[in-house]
Amino acid sequence: MITAQVPLYQAKAEFFRMLGHPVRIRVLELLQDGPMAVKDLLEAIVIEPSSLSQQLAVLRRSGIVTSTREGSTVTYALAGGDVADLLGAARRILAELLAGQEDLLAQLRGSGVSGASKEPS
Repeated sequence: MITAQVPLYQAKAEFFRMLGHPVRIRVLELLQDGPMAVKDLLEAIVIEPSSLSQQLAVLRRSGIVTSTREGSTVTYALAGGDVADLLGAARRILAELLAGQEDLLAQLRGSGVSGASKEPS
């Protein structure tokens, strides 16, 4: 059987697309502190149970989280420490981008130019 391999850049794009939902990111942030039961995730995120279940299923299928069941309690955990590293890198990148925007905003505010246009006629 011949299978076409997906180019690495495409696999990366699919990976980042999988991360591209606010609830999924929030779940991963919460799981950085250790495994959590679904009921605790629901309390922390304040979302409909069906919506959380759907997002957890995406994360589980991708292999980025694992789940264990003990009785009626389902607990989720990060599959590896690299996820926490990725979230930390994203936080640092965003901080740098926002700091750049703050610098630009400070420059705009300090320029002394009013909202009126002073173009030559």
